Amino acid sequence: MPTQKEMCIKHGAIPYPCHDNDLMNIAKETIGQLPINGLRRSASAGHCGWSIWCGAEQPTDNTHFFSELPASNIQRSLAEAYRFLALPPGYRFLIAGAYTKVWFDAALLENNSTINSANGRKQP
Repeated sequence: MPTQKEMCIKHGAIPYPCHDNDLMNIAKETIGQLPINGLRRSASAGHCGWSIWCGAEQPTDNTHFFSELPASNIQRSLAEAYRFLALPPGYRFLIAGAYTKVWFDAALLENNSTINSANGRKQP
């Protein structure tokens, strides 16, 4: 399995590490479903910018979809997603068994109307 740095090199991205004590949004109730989805917005005070959820349901800004947890939790609960955490803001990933897709989505950096914090709050 590639390291976080190798994953960045593979996708032409400069590593932007997420530290274990940084907060991220994780949809705990969805863990165990496929696919595993992740998107990274710009970091903010203590939050690395990642939102990660599992399954086909898309997060909306009027649900209590995410819990804000330290990034170290992903090593235990979603280990297969850990290798993507150094991808910089603007990146997304999708893992569905052996299928993996990584792409840059500039809208994540431009559009503040998408969820960026726990409990469905919008980023200011």
